[in-house]
Amino acid sequence: MHTPTILRPPAGDLASFDRHSGSVVERALFNHRLFVLALCLLVTVLLGFQATRLKLNASFEKMIPGDHPYIVNYLKYRDELSGLGNAVRIAVVAPGESIYDKQYLQTLQQLNDEVFLLPGVDRAHMKSLWTPSTRWAGVTEDGLEGGPVIPEAYNGSPASVQQLRRNVERSGQIGQLVARDLRSTIIYAPLLAKTPDGQPLDYAALSSELERIRAQYGKGDNTATQVEIHITGFAKVVGDLIEGLHKILLFFGIALAISHKMLYAYTRCMRSALLVVACSLVAVVWQLGLLTLLDYELNPYSVLVPFLVFAIGMSHGAQKMNGIMQDVGRGLHKVVAARFTFRRLFLAGLMALLCDAVGFAVLMIIKIKIIQDLALIASLGVAVLIVTNLILLPVLLSYIGVSKKAAKRSLRAEEAEEAGLAQPGFWRFLDLFTQRRWAAAAVAASAVLAVLGFVASLNLKIGDLDPGAPELRPDSRYNRDAAYMTTHYGASSDVLAVMVKTPDQGCANVDTLLRVDQLEWELGQLPGVDATHSLARLNRGASIGLNEGNPKWYELLNSQSMANTVTAGAPRGLYNEYCNLLTVYAYLSDHKADTLTGVVNHVEQFARANDTKDVQFLLAAGNAGIEAATNMVVKRATHEMLFWVYGAIVVLCLVTFRNWRAVVCAVLPLVVTSILCEALMVALGIGVKVATLPVIALGVGIGVDYALYVMSILLARMRAGDNLSQAYRQALRFTGKVVLLTGVTLAASVATWALSPIKFQADMGILLAFMFIWNMVGALVLLPALAHFLLPSRHFAKDTARMAYPEDDGRSDNTSVRVRA
Repeated sequence: MHTPTILRPPAGDLASFDRHSGSVVERALFNHRLFVLALCLLVTVLLGFQATRLKLNASFEKMIPGDHPYIVNYLKYRDELSGLGNAVRIAVVAPGESIYDKQYLQTLQQLNDEVFLLPGVDRAHMKSLWTPSTRWAGVTEDGLEGGPVIPEAYNGSPASVQQLRRNVERSGQIGQLVARDLRSTIIYAPLLAKTPDGQPLDYAALSSELERIRAQYGKGDNTATQVEIHITGFAKVVGDLIEGLHKILLFFGIALAISHKMLYAYTRCMRSALLVVACSLVAVVWQLGLLTLLDYELNPYSVLVPFLVFAIGMSHGAQKMNGIMQDVGRGLHKVVAARFTFRRLFLAGLMALLCDAVGFAVLMIIKIKIIQDLALIASLGVAVLIVTNLILLPVLLSYIGVSKKAAKRSLRAEEAEEAGLAQPGFWRFLDLFTQRRWAAAAVAASAVLAVLGFVASLNLKIGDLDPGAPELRPDSRYNRDAAYMTTHYGASSDVLAVMVKTPDQGCANVDTLLRVDQLEWELGQLPGVDATHSLARLNRGASIGLNEGNPKWYELLNSQSMANTVTAGAPRGLYNEYCNLLTVYAYLSDHKADTLTGVVNHVEQFARANDTKDVQFLLAAGNAGIEAATNMVVKRATHEMLFWVYGAIVVLCLVTFRNWRAVVCAVLPLVVTSILCEALMVALGIGVKVATLPVIALGVGIGVDYALYVMSILLARMRAGDNLSQAYRQALRFTGKVVLLTGVTLAASVATWALSPIKFQADMGILLAFMFIWNMVGALVLLPALAHFLLPSRHFAKDTARMAYPEDDGRSDNTSVRVRA
């Protein structure tokens, strides 16, 4: 693509500059600069006001893949599954030796009532010792009996407490609602997607209420009523992440300060450095304001995206500032310098931002709403950068300009080289990679790293690799609470439920119960499954009890009348109202990817062998079942996402460069970085999940900026007749040094996140810093090395017309030239 002919005016002479030169876009912007600034100011004020109304929240439904068969099954029967899904578990630890204490039970009742009244709690399916749905069943001399675990005549007396003890022992809740050491009990509170008034559940408010309850009952003056409280569940993870937002903002502030300081250290021009930072922040304000207008919310997983937008803005803004500074250093008027820089870099910047936007938009193919929202948020932010950093920044600099002293300083090294003096040592080192020996070594080293990285990446796991919440530090309060649950209840809070569909009133069919019993036995043999529960197990227990405790009856489950009798008194959580849906519970030791994969694979195999026309074994409910479905979608999307990201980038690079060899030189370094990033995730023990999946795509989108800026100048110079070494030195002078600056600056900024108390942010900081650095190295080292083999000078026709400044020979005469982008 060509731009119109550019006439270079005498140095500093604005009067002789042709205001009607340049493209239609350039003339529309720079010939109406005041209007552009006024419009941008108005938009900033309006969107800034909207940004103040932006909410930070999360949604359990957005975290799950709604189109996956497991989730379709879960959503279809959700109302009949006793709240299996998004729930909070609250363990209340007695101050004494056991829960069988009058004062403790009274405190537990008060806690139960407070949790019952919390907004968003699914009260119909809430469970604790004090809820009527928690029942016991047993065999007495009069036959089968049962009732609520808390005796109807409970009054706190020793006799009623003793009755409670017997009921608990017969309820089967030890290890579930009651700890195995009998020192704590669980309040299980399923959550609704919306509160009774129709508003989305506010996780921050709910977490705050839970902390209020923890503080109120855990720090009483009376030690007799003082209890220890542990809370787990998705809502609490999100609440803790939202609570830690001020810490995230602190590190964002540190990153902003580092970016400005390093940019100022490079330019020694305070006003231009501030302008670059300011325009990048304006982009973030516009992005947040537009989100509010579109009725979107930020969530703890997309809260990092605004900083990525800021990072991309800093990269493009620094390139524009550097171009203008060089022009001013050579004596051009600030307005002319701004227009010339706009002409040279607008197309390269536009294509780079389009690559970013398309790369982010590709995440929309992943059928998980929270990732699709993140894709839209990121794409929206990149779109506004086209205005704020490619247009607004040059227009502002055309008014404010740059320090002439700083501008002269920026050209000192280039002037020394043109005067015959040696160029900077680091530039000489980088230029070595345009020579065969060094280029071959760089390509060979990259190939070896890519192969080693690929082999390591084969061990990349899908899903969580650690117990508890990987988003938080292992020693965080939440993970300590999760560890308590696992230790004292014999299993974690991770439950996978298999739904068994039968005809109406068919759940008590003996043949069906035998199949359920077989599945339950097989699940109990799998590693990672700590316990199971179903109507079949209850029938076996009743069979023994009705036959004087003779264990031989455990193997006999063939009486339809007895099955009907047991089912009639069984808790509703084991089957539904119409007796056409049974639930098989598998209590897992953790929710690691390997544990979930082993269980669901076995159930699927069992279903294929045992499904009939009337009975189907369906996956999956429970938080572990939902996470297993999510892992499957993430696994399938991982490589599909990269295929589309790289496909889009290749097409846009072809449009920009019009040379497939140049596209290979630009894209291969990105591929190597992606492979090494996956290897780094393996080394750090980071699994691919909803929170981490977008990072690789985001890193590719940001990294392509570096390659586009370097390759655009290199191609332009080679088409003008320079050899590779000459063209690369020009690219280093004009855009390469800014690539180096932004790569190091942004890596240093996000590397500070490694100190964050929120592990999710720390992991993202490490991965992003790695990708910033390696994408920079790829653009400055591997790209010219590949160009040595793929872009020999003979492939370029030598053009007698020289290119416009800064690609000309440094002459100041009026030479009519044409810029290639």
